[in-house]
Amino acid sequence: MLDSPLLPNLLYLSLVAGLWLSALAVLSPGTGVYELLAVLALGLAGLGTRVVPPNPWALIPLALGAGFYVVSLRRRQEGIWLGLSALMLSAGSAFLFRREGGGPAVNSWLALLTTGMTLAYFWVVVRQSLASQTAGPSIDPGKVLGQVGEVRTAITPEDMGSVYVGGELWSARARTAIPAGSPVRVAGREGLILIVEKEEPPVSQ
Repeated sequence: MLDSPLLPNLLYLSLVAGLWLSALAVLSPGTGVYELLAVLALGLAGLGTRVVPPNPWALIPLALGAGFYVVSLRRRQEGIWLGLSALMLSAGSAFLFRREGGGPAVNSWLALLTTGMTLAYFWVVVRQSLASQTAGPSIDPGKVLGQVGEVRTAITPEDMGSVYVGGELWSARARTAIPAGSPVRVAGREGLILIVEKEEPPVSQ
């Protein structure tokens, strides 16, 4: 094993970053960026267990944290599950790596600081994202008819995507595939779902 006190701390930070990115990827599906970064960070931490000995029992709070996070997604108005998820994930991460002689290999001050940051991240960023997804649009969808917006997550004829228009993020459908970042015009709506068409740029004379 590489006898370096710095290595377990770096692997710990990689694990925490992977967990943060995973939580964000669940809330913002479709981009692929968060998913890729999460896999890389978690993969690095996983490979690290071949160099720094792991505590197998630390997988229990990590699994509980993931389970509590799933519950928080289903019960969006009950923030206690999100708090429990952050605590369990923090505890499992801090104790996953151990010294050869026993005891956690991660610096205790680093673990305390990162735990506080994780709690704040879950409570502020993740909780607000969940709340915004639960709340319906604050304006009448009929008022955005004819307006031009931007596709935030790709739309296909089979799958809905998201469109930012009129100061709000909407679910949208289209008859043709429209990639993220494309300008679209709202052509109609089905309830709170917008029907959009790709907006072609004006032809210069």
